[in-house]
Amino acid sequence: MTQELRTAAATALACPDPAQKVALSLRLSGADWWPDPNLTLEPGEVPGRPLQPTLVPPQRVPRRRPGSPAGRAALIHAIAHIEFNAINLALDAVARFAGMPVDFYRDWARVAAEEARHFALLTTHLATLGHAYGDFVAHDGLWEAARKTRDDVLARMALVPRILEARGLDVTPAMQHRLRAAGDDAAAGILEIILQDEIGHVAVGNRWFLWLCAARGVASDATFTGLCRDYGQALPRPPFNVAARLAGGFSAVELADWERGDGSRIVEGRGLVG
Repeated sequence: MTQELRTAAATALACPDPAQKVALSLRLSGADWWPDPNLTLEPGEVPGRPLQPTLVPPQRVPRRRPGSPAGRAALIHAIAHIEFNAINLALDAVARFAGMPVDFYRDWARVAAEEARHFALLTTHLATLGHAYGDFVAHDGLWEAARKTRDDVLARMALVPRILEARGLDVTPAMQHRLRAAGDDAAAGILEIILQDEIGHVAVGNRWFLWLCAARGVASDATFTGLCRDYGQALPRPPFNVAARLAGGFSAVELADWERGDGSRIVEGRGLVG
């Protein structure tokens, strides 16, 4: 029996229980779902989430050093929190933005299911370290980016997958190295699964960013730079995981342009994160 996908995504998005959200999200990538692009749904500004972890400003989150068991648990918890937010980001894309092609909703439903798998892998590993999701403080920067781009699907595709999620492609290999050095090969292996899936997720973001630019008749390079300016977001800055970014749909030309530019400059605007 065919079921409506976008309403189901909104239900999963609103669910506050992490285990239940994972279960609901994993179901959405099946073949028995059909999205209705004409639905107008109104997801809340805040997704369903548990009372813990306590959310604090980014500068108040302690640094996570994996050299000690506690530091390693804190690092795994931080990554799990990113993945929990990534579930919500993908679900929100399915539920919030009407009028897109059917494949848009199916793509992001698949991403939500894969992010849910990542979260489950990380929290299962976290339990072997004597901790659970919610045991450490976290910040809400990733969801803040979703909130600020909620009115424009082009801004969402440009600034969340292409900047915030793509940054994970750059930093994950170094985290894997640190975890292996600390003797946690299992965690490094989980990050390899996440890295390979995230290349695909970034590719989904790039695909729909370029599709939207073409549909609106605007130049992708100038549009991306303009959105960074408008939202006060730095352009991507090196060092880049070039192979992963190319596989994720970035062009060699834009990576070279960013390599030459001053990507650390925050341009004047509304501010995307924080």
